[in-house]
Amino acid sequence: MRFAPSLLSEIGDSCRTLKSPEHDGSAAQRDPAVVQRVSEMLTEIERDGMNAVLRYASELDGWSDGDVELDAAAVRRSGDRLTAEHRASLELGAERTRAFAEAQREHLRDFETELTPGLITGHKYVPVQRVGAYLPAGRFPLTAGAFMTVGVAKAAGVDTALACVPPGHDGTPDPAVLYSAHLSGVDRVHVLGGVQALAAMAFGLLGERPVDVLVGAGNAFVAEAKRQLFGTVGIDLLAGPSEVAVLADDTADAELVAADLLGQAEHGVNSPAALVTTSQRLGDDVIAEVDKQLKTLDTKEIAGPAWRDHGSVTWARDPATAVALVDDLAPEHLEVQTADDEHYHRELRNYGSIFLGPWSTVAYSDKGMAGTNHVLPTAGGAKHSAGLSVSRFLKPLTYQRVAEHATPQLADAVDVISDYERMAAHRTTATIRTTRHQEGTR
Repeated sequence: MRFAPSLLSEIGDSCRTLKSPEHDGSAAQRDPAVVQRVSEMLTEIERDGMNAVLRYASELDGWSDGDVELDAAAVRRSGDRLTAEHRASLELGAERTRAFAEAQREHLRDFETELTPGLITGHKYVPVQRVGAYLPAGRFPLTAGAFMTVGVAKAAGVDTALACVPPGHDGTPDPAVLYSAHLSGVDRVHVLGGVQALAAMAFGLLGERPVDVLVGAGNAFVAEAKRQLFGTVGIDLLAGPSEVAVLADDTADAELVAADLLGQAEHGVNSPAALVTTSQRLGDDVIAEVDKQLKTLDTKEIAGPAWRDHGSVTWARDPATAVALVDDLAPEHLEVQTADDEHYHRELRNYGSIFLGPWSTVAYSDKGMAGTNHVLPTAGGAKHSAGLSVSRFLKPLTYQRVAEHATPQLADAVDVISDYERMAAHRTTATIRTTRHQEGTR
């Protein structure tokens, strides 16, 4: 995350950098080799179908079991491999995420209105029929991903939710990811990873018709596959490395702020973490506290380089400057720890999800405990897009119902406009109705 040069020029000496990223900050580019490889794979899978999927499953995942689908009993029993405490925690996350999605759905209302006598219009929310969720389980098996994708889709009323989970080093999928999918109401699970998983769901190679929407996180190959498949199917969003920004003043606790910055830097060595603060003292204290916490952090080999290369601390002269800076970053996750959190909540406009107050941390959402969705826009995408929610699986379909007595007002205007545009057939659809209306009123 970098501030736009134009904003910095406009702000001038109202802000000052206390720590800048060591990375040059150039925008992430699509790797041409990844683009080409994904394109080749998708072309081959579309042409050769399941044979190509299984070849890639063997080549890339080491899969050799033949049937990639898990039976429902195996998915249901996946929780048996977990501790009771772990199962209970996952069950809580699934329940919270489902409850929030259901509450969102209740607030998306069908409506109908009569715009003018005889012209009735409206929309109704209709769920898509089939969703395909990719549930990665690499170094960090992010189990809550199923809650956010499968669970929210089912809360929206989606008929069929498929999931693909890559096999681990032992050839089996992660049991906690499977159990999370089970808790979320998944209909079918396949042990497939990467590009081949997304292609199989998009092209309808798993015993189902093609899915309507693909969702879920993944590596650069998965992101590129979603990019290239978009249009053939819908997608949630194209997310990059996880990122966090904290907006804090002199009332914030440096230890908490540092911990929360590292909590997201831990996602990967290219995960940005930014602090914008109206207190230079806090900024300096957080820099020192991050260095202190890194010394004993088990994942310092990830979080350390991320903070070094992509971490930043910026002092802002006043709250208005702080808001301008944070809105320019448009972070995926935004924490606000100030003496007047509600002021910032009113003023801030660009973020994926906001966490208000020192007792709110991104990890609560990451693991499903807060109920809100953690599939969020990155790389400035929050300036124009929101994160995944129940609404992504619902289509607000419009309709209109016109009474005969409303014909003159509508048809006469269409007659005039169509004549100007030289669209004769459009004009006829209106004038023929005008004629019939006139004949019927005689």
